[in-house]
Amino acid sequence: MTAVRIGLVGYGFGGRWFHAPLLAAAPGCDFLGVVTASPERRGQVADDHPGLATYGTLEELAAAGAEAVAISTPADTHSELTDRALELGLAVACDKPFALDAAAAQRSVDLADRLGLTLSPYQNRRWDSDFLTLRALVDDGRLGDVTRFESRFERLDPEAGPGAAGGGTLRDFFSHLVDQALVLLGPVGSVYAEWRLRESGLDDDVFVALTHTGGARSHLWGSWSQGAPGPRFRVTGTGGSYVNRTLMDIQEELLLAGHTPATLGEEWGAEPAERWGRVYRGDSGETVPTANGAWDTFYPAFARAVRGLGPVPVDPRDAVATATVLDAARRSATEGEVVALT
Repeated sequence: MTAVRIGLVGYGFGGRWFHAPLLAAAPGCDFLGVVTASPERRGQVADDHPGLATYGTLEELAAAGAEAVAISTPADTHSELTDRALELGLAVACDKPFALDAAAAQRSVDLADRLGLTLSPYQNRRWDSDFLTLRALVDDGRLGDVTRFESRFERLDPEAGPGAAGGGTLRDFFSHLVDQALVLLGPVGSVYAEWRLRESGLDDDVFVALTHTGGARSHLWGSWSQGAPGPRFRVTGTGGSYVNRTLMDIQEELLLAGHTPATLGEEWGAEPAERWGRVYRGDSGETVPTANGAWDTFYPAFARAVRGLGPVPVDPRDAVATATVLDAARRSATEGEVVALT
């Protein structure tokens, strides 16, 4: 197919280290350049990707012939930029959190539908190595029927974490955690949440419990102030439990070290054996090789969707469902009550 001419909005941490390398290496994508008004970040673009153009506005990017855009900016700008890009006739892939609430997410979905444009939330954690492994174990029936999904993003870096523009820990971490829970176990009937508020008023050390309509439960943790992070996954089924203690997918480390799918080829996303998880049945345990992570599949799939050759990698309505759960979690943590979803 003809490559999709795509630009990137934002060259902060996520744009520079995660989106730009994957766009530059993605088959089916012609990476046109970066929208940023910062002289410092324009210099970084020139250093990282010599010859790549920079633009001051979305309008300049569209005038340069872009057909699509990836948005990686502070969370409180996502909805505005998504809608403006759609109104300019651009297909959009927007980083998480897709929107700060479900109403804003739904407005963007409705706008894309009305304009007939491709829209996809960037939920790259669906292609984490450990989550791909877990889904394969569930699909193969090795865990039986899943009854409880325990999932954590926990770190010890209390001075870090998303600020007000990033939406706080609940919106940031749990955009991924809730999305994975919905992918694995389906719709949610009720939500309970707890959090600790920092002096700044932003949330941290968050716990969310979901009761899925199919009967399974998800227990999700997210924190920037956890000195003893728990296992990334502990997933219990009627036939066994899967435990993976690795804190983060290796693809993050590889990108930060300057590697890309283009430089590593088939070795991209491969976890070393010491980071593989295990399936337990009582006292006995069996090591399970971890599947290669596949963040590099998102943008090629998005490009095919723009060309009408396949579905979007993530349905934007999934982002509405995730935002609905996060809205309920925020209400539950504030009011101290279980919130039913209808």
